This record gives sequence, C-alpha cells and structure tokens, in this order.
Amino acid sequence: MENVTFEEKINTIKSWLGTGSINIFGLPMSGKDTQGVKLAEALNAKFLSSGIIIRAMEKQQNKSYSNQGALIPTNVFYEWVLPFFERRDLFKFPLILSSIGRWSGEENQVMSVASGSGHPIKAVILLNLSETDVEKRFQEAKTLDDRGDRADDKDIKIFRTRLQEFHDKTLPVLQHYKTLGLLIEVNGDQTRENVFNEIIDKLYRKAATSTT
Repeated sequence: MENVTFEEKINTIKSWLGTGSINIFGLPMSGKDTQGVKLAEALNAKFLSSGIIIRAMEKQQNKSYSNQGALIPTNVFYEWVLPFFERRDLFKFPLILSSIGRWSGEENQVMSVASGSGHPIKAVILLNLSETDVEKRFQEAKTLDDRGDRADDKDIKIFRTRLQEFHDKTLPVLQHYKTLGLLIEVNGDQTRENVFNEIIDKLYRKAATSTT
C-alpha cells in the first residue's frame, strides 16, 4: 500500500463510498469542520455540519438551545437536521457529515434515515485530542478572534460544558459505532495536512479491504 498514489487512494475511496456517508466526530476545536470540508472537496461530496445547521436554524427561528454549550433536544435535532438527508440536490452525492447525531440514542435514527435516503454511513472518524489540547486551541482562538460571534464559544465555562456534553452523551455514540466496526480513530494532534493524510490513508485501507 506504500506505493499507492494519493489519486489512487481517492479513487478507491470514492468507488467504495458511492453515495454513502462518512461522519466525523471529535471534541470542540478538534477540526471536524476543517477536515470535513477538505474531505468533501477531495471526494466530490457534499458537506453537512450539525453545528452550522443548528446555528442557522436557531437564528431563523429565534431560538437559543445551544448558546450555553448543551446539545439541543433530540426531537429538535430530528426536526432540524435529519431532513437534509432527503434533499434532492444531495441525492447523487456522497455526504461528509460533521457530528450528525451527538446524543446517545440518536445514532440509530441517523443511520436509518441516512440509509433510507441512499446515504448509508460507511465510516465514522474520531479526531482524537485531549481536553487540555482543545482548551489550548480555544484560548488561542479567543486571542485570534477567529471563531466569529458564536454564543457557545463566549467563555471557558460554556466551552467546558461542551466538553462535558461530549463525554456524557457522545462517547456512547462512538462506542456504538466502534461495536459496528465503523469507527476510525485519527490522531488530531498533528498539522492539518498530516491529519488529513491520516484520514485518507485509513479510509483507503478500509475501502481496499471492504467487502461491502
């Protein structure tokens, strides 16, 4: 596999993925959206971020479920996010998802809706970073002021609530995906380019050895 070119890896992943989905998880500030957008571009896929969708819907409907760092209620998540799987403009494309279904129990409904819409979840990527590392990234982002006017990034207390939500509600989701053989763990404590290359390498290995 060492002699396989990047283009060959991408073509193998595309062939295996079809119109399926890859769901990316990680702690806040781990780079989910950054890597998701880059992966979508490489695979000619469409990118869907639960955080972007939720913040847009909160603004549109004048709601504020997530501004204190907690995950939105499951029924609201189903109403706001899951319909995107059925969009006709996404029908012929694979999907790269950023943390779609973060609350334990939501993963089954996500998998069902994704499969029913022709976008079955083929892999789940976890960007591994320690809480110390992501808190450092949070402080750096505050200094650079590069996160925009996000209510859930206002202060460290809210940020730590988001970390606790991940620990309490999202880790069981990831364990479920691991049990299903879908989870791919990636070292998030690297340069962005190296993280991306590791994602591609591990997706390629999965694609090259998959029988489905």
